Amino acid sequence: MSTTIKFIDLFAGIGGMRLGLEQACKTLGIQSECVFTSEIKPTAVRVYHENFSGNNLWGDITEIYSHQIPDFDILLAGFPCQPFSSAGTKQGFLDTRGTLFFEIERILKDKSPFGFLLENVEGLVKHDHGRTLATILKKLENLGYTLTWKVLNAKNFGIPQDRKRIYIVGSKNIPISLDFVNNEQSILLDILETGYPTLQTDFVKKLLMQYSLDSLYGKSIKDKRGGEDNIHSWDLELKGKVTSQQKELLNLLLKQRRRKKWSAEKGIHWMDGIPLSFDEIATFYNNKNLKAMLDDLVTKGYLKYEHPKDIQEVLNKDGKQVKKRKYRIDLQKGYNIVVGKLSFPLNEILNPYDIAPTLVATDMQKLAVVDGQGLRCLTIREGLRLFGFPEDYQINLPINKSFDLLGNTIVVPVVKAISERIVIQKLNSLPNQVYELTTAS
Repeated sequence: MSTTIKFIDLFAGIGGMRLGLEQACKTLGIQSECVFTSEIKPTAVRVYHENFSGNNLWGDITEIYSHQIPDFDILLAGFPCQPFSSAGTKQGFLDTRGTLFFEIERILKDKSPFGFLLENVEGLVKHDHGRTLATILKKLENLGYTLTWKVLNAKNFGIPQDRKRIYIVGSKNIPISLDFVNNEQSILLDILETGYPTLQTDFVKKLLMQYSLDSLYGKSIKDKRGGEDNIHSWDLELKGKVTSQQKELLNLLLKQRRRKKWSAEKGIHWMDGIPLSFDEIATFYNNKNLKAMLDDLVTKGYLKYEHPKDIQEVLNKDGKQVKKRKYRIDLQKGYNIVVGKLSFPLNEILNPYDIAPTLVATDMQKLAVVDGQGLRCLTIREGLRLFGFPEDYQINLPINKSFDLLGNTIVVPVVKAISERIVIQKLNSLPNQVYELTTAS
């Protein structure tokens, strides 16, 4: 078949959506051509150039007129989802101006391609009680497209990562199904490399002194939650020695500080962990040395002694009223767990017989795997495999910059599966063409 599917790649990142559509076309035995690409992040642009030839790569889409974009069949966009603001217009979700979705809407309106595939975070479904998504769908329907949307998980497409994303598909004729028979499963062991240097830091040495390698599978290292799957700073005595009684106290406080009864008694909004006073702690932990134990934990940095916070209206730098969490100095100080999102050199040790959690740019470097007799961080190649990129795809950047790109990228096999259906719909819209889906799941 001589037909060539022409497409554009907006908010392209490192080209995950492009790869998915190109692979779909190759599977179906037809040609594809990316006639326009837009991306502004310098590291992404560099990687894109190194992996794709014949690029028509432009910068900021907000500065590009629609007539500068060649005609195309399919629009691809893993678009950023900025909260739709009603400030200034007072139209709220009736207006998409000022958001990057508007650029997609504008191009679809001006160029009227056959179809599109949009991807975004799962949170878009419930953002502002569903009004954000409803606005997006209404705008797309008004452009004459038949829509389908669904949250799909990468783990059901042969990728060992629990990554849920919303996919929105539109075409100029019948709806495109997003229902898949998801039989292809894999585990981390399928994509892990071996024989790489392991970490020799003091943190890892302390960890391995107390835990065997196989007992670390699936363990998180953080002070925000309790449970058997969490290792805490006091378990490793990272900030100083703690007694068995102090560990017991910290584990109790970790759970008690999240109970809504304390917020109600203080007359503040519930938050995920609030400081509790000495008297409040004494109601669930009876020990004659309680005060000394608490103060010692504050000195060592396991606890902090602070006022509770509450949601209060304050003036921002523009003189507008906004809601922020501020200390209530009128309330009694209490003891609270010292929590930092990225407090430790490692966040989690992945279980090779399971799948990875949702990978994000901020903590990909803090995930560890077992290699031989030690622990190491993920390699760039493993990161690429966790998003379904082909083995010949290269990222020639330092690992921190590589993971910054990967944590925000697209899962290629999911895009491929959806793209096969869009392309077949496009082919069947041509005169005297009947093409059946025989290769897609």
